[in-house]
Formats: sequence, structure tokens, C-alpha cells
Amino acid sequence: MKAVVTVMLKAGVLDPQGKAIGQALHGLGFEGVGEVRAGKVIELDIAGSDRAEVKAKAEDMARKLLANMVIESFKVEVA
Repeated sequence: MKAVVTVMLKAGVLDPQGKAIGQALHGLGFEGVGEVRAGKVIELDIAGSDRAEVKAKAEDMARKLLANMVIESFKVEVA
């Protein structure tokens, strides 16, 4: 099964990459863009047929390696 882990900086944590993207968009003439936050998406192929078990494994991977739990949060979706 495929698990998709989305990792984002927590609210209140400075996001210089997001700020740079926002400024570049404004410089290119894209108006109306508010705050921009940058993150990462990690796709995992995990063996198993039980959705709940695969999701639990992906969440464990995210807590232990994929996300820095001090400054980042994550969400897991299983497809």
C-alpha cells in the first residue's frame, strides 16, 4: 500500500523558504498570495493489506525519522 506523509513546519516556526517563495511569486506579478509555507511530501510503499496497520507504521516512521517533532508536524494518508 502507498502511504503519503506530508511534513510541515509548525505554526509559529519561521519558514525562510516559504517567505522566499512568497516574495518570488509577488515579484512575478502574482497578486493576492498571502503567507506561504513550504514543506515536504514523502511517498512510501509499505507491505501490508490492513490500512490501519500501514498508517500506524507510516506514523511511527514519521515520528522517528521523517519529521523533526520539535518544529514540524505531519499527516499520513494511505491510498
